[in-house]
Amino acid sequence: MPVVLQLIDAHKRYGGQALLDGASCALADDQKVGLIGRNGAGKSTLCRMLLGEEELDKGEVVRGRNLRLGYVRQYDPFKDNETVRDFLMRDSGQPDWRCGEVAWQFQFPDAMLDRPVRELSGGWQTRTKLAALLLQDPNMLILDEPTNFLDLRTQMLLEWFLRDFRAGCLIVSHDREFLKRTCSHTLELSRGQLTMYPGNVDAYLANLEERREHDRRVNATTLTKRRQLETFIAKNRAKASTASQAKSKAKQLERLQMIHIEGPESTVRFRFPDIEPRQGPAARTQHLAIGYPDHTVARDVHVEIDHGTRVGVVGDNGQGKTTFLRTICGSLPPISGEFTWGYGCQVGVYAQHVYTTLPEAKTVLEYLEYHAAPLTTTQQIKDVAGSLLFSGELIEKRIRVLSGGERARLVLAGLLLQKHNVLVLDEPGNHLDVESVEALAEALCGYEGAVVFTSHDRHFMHRVATHVIEVRAGRVASYPGSYDEYVYRVQSEIDSGLRAPHGTATSPSLPTNGEQVVDRKARARADRDAQKKLKAVERKIVRLDEEKRGVSERLLAVTESAEAQRLHTQLADLTAELAELEEEWLELSAELESA
Repeated sequence: MPVVLQLIDAHKRYGGQALLDGASCALADDQKVGLIGRNGAGKSTLCRMLLGEEELDKGEVVRGRNLRLGYVRQYDPFKDNETVRDFLMRDSGQPDWRCGEVAWQFQFPDAMLDRPVRELSGGWQTRTKLAALLLQDPNMLILDEPTNFLDLRTQMLLEWFLRDFRAGCLIVSHDREFLKRTCSHTLELSRGQLTMYPGNVDAYLANLEERREHDRRVNATTLTKRRQLETFIAKNRAKASTASQAKSKAKQLERLQMIHIEGPESTVRFRFPDIEPRQGPAARTQHLAIGYPDHTVARDVHVEIDHGTRVGVVGDNGQGKTTFLRTICGSLPPISGEFTWGYGCQVGVYAQHVYTTLPEAKTVLEYLEYHAAPLTTTQQIKDVAGSLLFSGELIEKRIRVLSGGERARLVLAGLLLQKHNVLVLDEPGNHLDVESVEALAEALCGYEGAVVFTSHDRHFMHRVATHVIEVRAGRVASYPGSYDEYVYRVQSEIDSGLRAPHGTATSPSLPTNGEQVVDRKARARADRDAQKKLKAVERKIVRLDEEKRGVSERLLAVTESAEAQRLHTQLADLTAELAELEEEWLELSAELESA
């Protein structure tokens, strides 16, 4: 388990805040680590420092000699009119067949490989970047919020890739389900310190209070022992016969140290106003068509939303989830048909674009006073602001200096100060940390009004959704099953799609009881040997491919017939050898896949 990336005694300050205060950690080449911490704790800054994009104030980043660091670029690396295939070949230097093989892992249709990347949706562009990352053959990945705005299908493909990735990862994500499925260790950044915990994020959150309670018990025992020693020393240090014993006890007392227990950090508390529960339909559609003047997204939409239900809107990116939400909010007129809210429905809206439309010059308090319901007192406003961590001087901060997470909490605070009996929420968990997302889910589960929402966070959807509406292939319809059943269907589609090209006609027979005992060490050894062979073949293919390219270029420039004949022969030999190596690579890949 060699360490390939290490942070030693790291210090980093921004203004008056110490993001890192003597922090240290070590990342091994076979650990998949989830980095968690509150918004503003410094997770993204830490990633930039590990990547060498930002300097420490003090301390050291130690990179192993064999480190090959990979990361998903947040900027657009594509050229105008560059196809997916062209970008993968340019970015990686790998041959066409290898780029196609890796693109297949992210379920690229053959036709899409020859489409310009910039014409694709954000989700497909992210898949392109992930395929390019895999082609670089890194042995350590640093991924900062890789699931932001990815649909469920692309998230699952990314999980598939990370589970099969045979090297180390450091992943920053607020998506608890994603971290649970991909990471075996949890690295906490809190109060300037880094602490590595064995186990995934669920185990970390479940045991956090248990560890604090253990430390409290140890401290209680230590305190009792200290008092006993102090009493003994006080009684015996003046007596000549017991002075040496008292001196020995004093040394014991010096060695007894209390464990420093950090109090829990301030936690977001959501509480939606109490409303009068209602029964029956809150909204219904009649022959509804949604979309834009030049493009109809879905036709003949027939859905009904009841009071007291929490409806999760699901579907791949680009299918029309946000278009549907905008239509039912009234910010986008229907193409045809009707969507009608029931009598007395008071609709509160949280939209993805809220962060860019807030009044920059206003303070937090001024914004909340403007959005609060009539007759709301200043103290009530301050209570709600404090529950979302805007207390003391923070309530006078200008919106222009707020982070993305703070802006998200501010808009949610505005909703809490109004008495809505229907909430429409478009990605409410974006920019919130793990604890805040959990607090929001808990509050929504206790809310007695209707909720219509969309989210890419599976844990949040699982906790909140009681009903599901699916947007797919020009249709918007109530899904017949639960959200978990929808996830299972998407996972099955992905699994069958990825396994189909390597499937076999016959199924292996089930092992007998005696055969179930497998020599795991031998299997792991064989797997490593196959990996080494595969890498060796890949390196040889790349070398011969470059040699073939050089021969082809010389052949175009040669004028002497004898030299041309020699180069033709050399080119034919290289082509034949490459064909054999590619066949060998496919066989080795199939063996590893079946293993």
